[in-house]
Amino acid sequence: MSRAWQQPLPDMPAPPPPTAWGRIAPPPGYEPQWRRLVDAALELGLGPDDLASEGLDVLATARDWKPATVALYSKVARYGGLALPLAPTPEPDPQELDLRPLAQVRSEDPEHRRSVAWCALALGWPAPVSAFRSLRRDQVRSTGRRLLVSTDDGEWAIQGELTAWHAWEATRDRFPALAASPWVLPALRRGPGLDSRIGGRLSTQALQTTFTKHARNTVRHLRAEVAPSRREAVEQLAAAYRDLSYDSYRRLALAAGAPPVSSRGVVRAARSVHRSTARAARLAG
Repeated sequence: MSRAWQQPLPDMPAPPPPTAWGRIAPPPGYEPQWRRLVDAALELGLGPDDLASEGLDVLATARDWKPATVALYSKVARYGGLALPLAPTPEPDPQELDLRPLAQVRSEDPEHRRSVAWCALALGWPAPVSAFRSLRRDQVRSTGRRLLVSTDDGEWAIQGELTAWHAWEATRDRFPALAASPWVLPALRRGPGLDSRIGGRLSTQALQTTFTKHARNTVRHLRAEVAPSRREAVEQLAAAYRDLSYDSYRRLALAAGAPPVSSRGVVRAARSVHRSTARAARLAG
């Protein structure tokens, strides 16, 4: 039976790396990430003791991991019992980014319109993925000039995002399973689970994958439609979008002045605003 990792006794040799890793139970819910961490360590002949004493720098260099990846695997290692220092989650880079292209309707494809409606809502209601996963259709109402999102935590008015919302609603009405779904972001196809169905509730992982796909599709569209005079600016935007996650998207929306929905991300957003203000003051002075 697997046992938790422990520091070796003084002057006692550690077991071979494969044996040492085999004695540690993967942290529940993080088995794939744990397996990739172990594989990276074994490639360099490192056991748990080596990783605990040296940290993840050697793995990050060998695998060319980005700061966000290092932060993830440091957390996974700690969940598995290794006494690693907790790497800070990196701030979105750059601190200011044009998010509007992600909230613009460009086709009639249902998946595109669902993603656009999500991004448009998040510009004014930057909630975590879990909140959007549970957001019901009856919690969003449209008036002549704005959208109203109502939850147990309060009510938010979102200006200027009616086009994306109405386009998604019109698309839903063409498909009975989507029209009958209570979720704002329902499943568009059946997944591998036995309970999966069209119109059902999406998982957090599925939503994160959806956002990544939407960001990359937006990059392709921008590159295809760009005028020669704006090519350099679009390439800079494309480089930022390529690694953009939804969590970074919502923190950037918070940094741009969107009202906070929960405490998660607010501190980082405030820090981003402070840094931008300080930078502007240095340039002016």
